[in-house]
Amino acid sequence: MEQQAHFEAVLAADERIEPRDWMPEKYRATLIRQIAQHAHSEIIGMQPEGAWLTRAPSLRRKAILLAKVQDEAGHGMYLYSAAETLGVDRADLLDRLHTGTQKYSTIFNYPTLTWADVGVIGWLVDGAAIVNQVPLCRCSYGPYARAMIRICKEESFHQRQGFEMLLALRDGTDAQREMLQDAVNRWWWPSLMMFGPPDAASTNSAQSMAWRIKRHSNDELRQRFVDMTAPQADVLGVKLPDEKLRWNAERNSYDFGEIDWDEFARVVKGDGPCNAERIERRVAAHTEGAWVREAALAYAKKQAAKVDAA
Repeated sequence: MEQQAHFEAVLAADERIEPRDWMPEKYRATLIRQIAQHAHSEIIGMQPEGAWLTRAPSLRRKAILLAKVQDEAGHGMYLYSAAETLGVDRADLLDRLHTGTQKYSTIFNYPTLTWADVGVIGWLVDGAAIVNQVPLCRCSYGPYARAMIRICKEESFHQRQGFEMLLALRDGTDAQREMLQDAVNRWWWPSLMMFGPPDAASTNSAQSMAWRIKRHSNDELRQRFVDMTAPQADVLGVKLPDEKLRWNAERNSYDFGEIDWDEFARVVKGDGPCNAERIERRVAAHTEGAWVREAALAYAKKQAAKVDAA
């Protein structure tokens, strides 16, 4: 009871829980689930854009995209490291991803059909990530919060880079503008699903907010994203695919249409356009990289033996 009281006092004071501090097992389990899902999303998220590395329209665009994909790998590593401070093993988390017992963001189960998709991912997907993740910089768990500070800075750069790509398409040919609009049509609704189920159907959001892991509900964050993105669509000269999207002066926010939660549920359960493909490629990459991990471990053991001998 004393430890529980101290834990609650730290949260009430808006301070951080650190790895050596006592914490309820449900708090620990919730953090492991959320951080692991976040880490999985980062490394799976390399695939949709990585598919365009060999097809980027210029050397400059290729270099930018390569740097971004590399950033996403780094984000995954920061997050797996944060999860390990909770007493879990990174290899075990990856096994859970590969066997489907842990999930990643539904957004990465959609295909990148054209070059415009790469820019729209930067604008919409990374934009949604920023809205969702900036509050995590004040998460009650110290290692997660500190990892998020660098991740959010890099995601902000990715979002601006994506928007710049789309401005180039806007100022291009009619075919390029059509390609841009088509990509927006396909990615808008999946981007809104990134914030998770509606508050009324969310089983974890309220408790995460009580523990100050999250700071805002799913629906609050989704509304922020819509309010931020709708004016940007006007700048790009695209129409967001929602006939109900309009400014509500009384609420000082945008109204928008109903999300297809049946589609969200199907993708979560593994029936999205690219679910099987994403996991198959991830498992193959993990298997093909086994020799690298083995060599690194052998080298580390050799260096440790030298230190012991000295």
